[in-house]
Amino acid sequence: MLALIRSEAAFIVAAATTLVMYTVGEGWFYDLSDPLIFTGLFIWIFGAMIWSAFAAVGHADELAEILGEPYGTLILTISVISIEVAVISAVMLTGQASPELARDTMLAVLMIVLNGMVGLSLLIGGARYGEQEYNLQGARAFLAVLVTLATITLILPRFTTSTADPSLDTMQSILFSIATVALYGTFLAIQTVRHRGYFVDPAPSVGAAVVPAEAVHHHTPSGRGAAFHAVFLVLTLVPIVLLSKKLATLIDAGIVALAAPVALGGVLIALLVLAPEGLAAFRAANANSLQRAVNICLGSALATISLTVPAVIVIGLVTDTHVILGLDNTDMVLLTVTLILSLMTFGGARTSVLQGAVHLVLFFVYIVLIFDP
Repeated sequence: MLALIRSEAAFIVAAATTLVMYTVGEGWFYDLSDPLIFTGLFIWIFGAMIWSAFAAVGHADELAEILGEPYGTLILTISVISIEVAVISAVMLTGQASPELARDTMLAVLMIVLNGMVGLSLLIGGARYGEQEYNLQGARAFLAVLVTLATITLILPRFTTSTADPSLDTMQSILFSIATVALYGTFLAIQTVRHRGYFVDPAPSVGAAVVPAEAVHHHTPSGRGAAFHAVFLVLTLVPIVLLSKKLATLIDAGIVALAAPVALGGVLIALLVLAPEGLAAFRAANANSLQRAVNICLGSALATISLTVPAVIVIGLVTDTHVILGLDNTDMVLLTVTLILSLMTFGGARTSVLQGAVHLVLFFVYIVLIFDP
């Protein structure tokens, strides 16, 4: 019992935090003008959520060891994206969110994943091993679907004429959501059944980096079964979903009080949900398992577009909340360059430090433009 309490401390703390925030702490959110109260609540809730998110990733990693690739990273990706959808939904349902919140969050996820996480992963792996290999067919499959869906959901609405702003009308929203889900479902069938071999480590080629056995740090399994980790994965996600509404209130109040850029809210949400995945990708690159890092990064970006867009569209239609998806000119240029750069980076069989550095520079430009557009 003590071992179970220690291993699931994150879930216990997050569950206790949820209980407090929805009972005796309900009144703390009525007046957030006091900086001490605001800061304390933000640190408490954000800390509980991020700890719980890392714990959820731990259970996903255990399932990955039991089930093997690509199921492991797929479970991790779906778990993390469910947190993102929950937080965005909670912010939308507060009634004070901007129409651009979902768009800004999705762009932030794409920039953080495709430039920040990919760039740092390639930099870490390249610095240690010189060049790293991955399965080219899998990366191409990811990017083919990702480029298509990113264009349909974030660029095309900027040019449609059925609405006065960069949004979709009801018919477009329904049809595009169905098409998005259908395409992602087709991709999952390819990834997990028909062409599963595209998403596993390729056979080492001549000239590939030779990695000493002691340099590769393998995950040590806990010895518990798949059922245990599946149950606690779900249980650990529940407090995150419930606390997301409270965090949404704090984020909205903080942006207003500080007169911060609206897009900053999307960045904070993205950083929250992507921190565990980012750590998993960096560890994989450092262990010369670039294929797992590619599966995590590109899978996360693809799932964001495929699952978040239909979710926010449905919420918008049900609650009569206006949702703007089309990017402005600056963000559209950044996304276009990012997609082109990703196609070039994963257009060959190996990667190096240079490609990682280019992605990180583009990520730096994105951060600068948030505060100084």
